[in-house]
Amino acid sequence: MAINLELPKKLKTSAELAHQGAAEIFRPISRKYDLAEHEYPKELDTISALYDGLADAGQAPSAASGDRKTDGDAPKPKPETPEGSRNGGTMESIINAIEMCWGDAGLMLAFPYQGLGNAAIAAVATDEQLERFGKVWAAMAITEPSFGSDSAAVTATAVRDGDEWVLNGTKIFVTSGSRASHIVVWATVDKSLGRAAIKSFVVPREHPGVTIARLEHKLGVRASDTAEIRFEDCRIPYENILGSPEVNVEKGFAGVMQTFDNTRPLVAAMAIGVARASLEELRRVLADAGIEIDYDKPVNTLPHAAAEFIRLESDWEAAYQLTLKAGWMADNGQPNSMQASMAKAKAGRVGSDVTLKAVELAGTVGYSERTLLEKWSRDSKILDIFEGTQQIQQLIVARRTLDLNSSQLK
Repeated sequence: MAINLELPKKLKTSAELAHQGAAEIFRPISRKYDLAEHEYPKELDTISALYDGLADAGQAPSAASGDRKTDGDAPKPKPETPEGSRNGGTMESIINAIEMCWGDAGLMLAFPYQGLGNAAIAAVATDEQLERFGKVWAAMAITEPSFGSDSAAVTATAVRDGDEWVLNGTKIFVTSGSRASHIVVWATVDKSLGRAAIKSFVVPREHPGVTIARLEHKLGVRASDTAEIRFEDCRIPYENILGSPEVNVEKGFAGVMQTFDNTRPLVAAMAIGVARASLEELRRVLADAGIEIDYDKPVNTLPHAAAEFIRLESDWEAAYQLTLKAGWMADNGQPNSMQASMAKAKAGRVGSDVTLKAVELAGTVGYSERTLLEKWSRDSKILDIFEGTQQIQQLIVARRTLDLNSSQLK
């Protein structure tokens, strides 16, 4: 079936609203909160209230929720006909994340009710859980002091005690961990069963046994907070386990990992948004310096800066198309694990390349704080790291391409 990546009118309208918010609210306060790390951006409450009003009218752009799958299972197939083709929630999330991160990636991550935990809930929650948790602000807690990108190495535990789960463990690098109302926590229900027993749980942030241990000082995305959170004999209702509570050894880690099929294209979109902002600013700087970007001339006849700009722009376009494809596949019920990792790997690398090269080509202007170029170069790095590093994405793509499992290709 042909993939139509042309944006429908609905998504264009949503993108225009997101861009307006990014231009009028995010950009003017971008430097302010880069210099005031851990201070909550109160201006976000204004745009959040606007989005709530639009949501009530069915018009609000969504930055992180995505299109949900059912109960942690593979997405249900859609008819392979043009009539069955659709651009839905995931595509909308991608487009709006691009626009919002064009404004400021840190502010997008700090935006209320748009946490990565929300994408996790959308991916694996049951209908009943969606009713309960669909409108909370959820952070996502995966990484621990003992591991980084290997999500299967989770050591936090969840032990059933009657009608409750008892959680113990420490999570680090939790985005919006001190601000979100809830936390999606990855923990194992049985260490002897390995990765198959890793499940995700919804925990209120202000809850007995939950402690915000510290906030990190970071290279970039400083408008968002990043927390270390400890869970000590934290009791939550049995129903707060996302998706099915059953441990399926044959299915293994696949159910929980489907969360990343939603969030990795979203992070790719964030990198694309930051990179686009850098490209636009670089074009302006080069134009002020008298350097013309002429697409009709052979690249080898252009000034080096113009030739580099065209290279960066074409690389950006490839990342953009890969990300749209991953989102389109999710919206159309097609397994997109490999495409999600391809998009994340490509966009993460492109984001860092574009933003750093823009600083270099802009010279002293790029390295100074006269523009946001140096800030965007700092912000972009995390987008190549969290939700799985470049190396992890390449490993996943290799496994899918070669049809090998994690024990066969490490």
